[in-house]
Amino acid sequence: MTKDTDEITPLAPGERPTLRTIAEQTGYSVATVSRALANDPRIAKTTREKVSLAAKNLGYVPDRAARRLRTGRTQVVSLLLNTEHEFLGFTHEFLTGITDVLRGTGYSVTVVPDTVGEDRLDPVRTILRNNLADGILFTRTECFDPRVRLMMENGFPFVSHGRTEFTTPHPWVDFDNETFARKAVHRLVEKGRKRLSLILPEDRFTFTQHLRYGFMSAVRETGVEYEIVTDVTLDSATADIAEATKRRRYRPNPPDGYICVGEVTALVTLTALGDVGVTPGVEADVLAKRASPIFDNIRPRIETVFEDLRATGRAMAEMLLRRMAGEPPEALNVLFRPDTGFCGDSDH
Repeated sequence: MTKDTDEITPLAPGERPTLRTIAEQTGYSVATVSRALANDPRIAKTTREKVSLAAKNLGYVPDRAARRLRTGRTQVVSLLLNTEHEFLGFTHEFLTGITDVLRGTGYSVTVVPDTVGEDRLDPVRTILRNNLADGILFTRTECFDPRVRLMMENGFPFVSHGRTEFTTPHPWVDFDNETFARKAVHRLVEKGRKRLSLILPEDRFTFTQHLRYGFMSAVRETGVEYEIVTDVTLDSATADIAEATKRRRYRPNPPDGYICVGEVTALVTLTALGDVGVTPGVEADVLAKRASPIFDNIRPRIETVFEDLRATGRAMAEMLLRRMAGEPPEALNVLFRPDTGFCGDSDH
């Protein structure tokens, strides 16, 4: 005989609920409880709902080890994350988007540090060798990323933040950095700037190529003078970026327009300009890509283009679930476009 969920007896302190506990409390068999929690359509919907509510009230958490032995799946998604990033709120926004999608699916996410300067294949090999996850998400994608090659060769589900130049299709989510760079150049030229400066990421990253192409296309279209900084990259220490910016101001014909790929570089640039007596918005303009409201609280205001990292995380997690369910990779691509307008000083 089954029981109503309001008849559930609280467990003793420290007692861990199991499938048998739920079965005893609801009056169903252990097999029925197990199938109901797995959302087996052969179990009546009312039964599934009743078992689910009882499990929630008891604080039941599935035994991942037992599930892994039974299904061969870990119910884990691994996120390879480079913690040094051009956006201040990258980890929070990105991870929030991912967990929003995974909530209620039974999947949890584990974060694995991805150090760009080391062997980036090592964490992937460890995950594959030890069956630590059912799928992988990762950032800072390279043109011929060795992680992509390894996972494609092993048929392992993944989604990359950024594209590659492999001819074999694979799932990816990206931001249109080419259009961002092109629009940034045109906007600064509209504001009367004569010489533009850009600090790029390292050459191996795919979005470096997109940024460079968009920037160079636009400077050729407009005829504006330009320089791509060569002694530092987007991943250089902030002190080095500041020093390079200030050093350039003391040489002839310094830039009067700065395109910053992220918030960190923009803040460093603003500080460096201030240190040498340059007022942003007067002698020079700074235009940045942002992912947080940080520039709403900084004066003088600068113009920005928003990249929605929370939406990016959501798209990547949704795509990975589809890929793990067996969907082919050909249509699993999302390219986020920059906003049509600029936020910042022109709005005030």
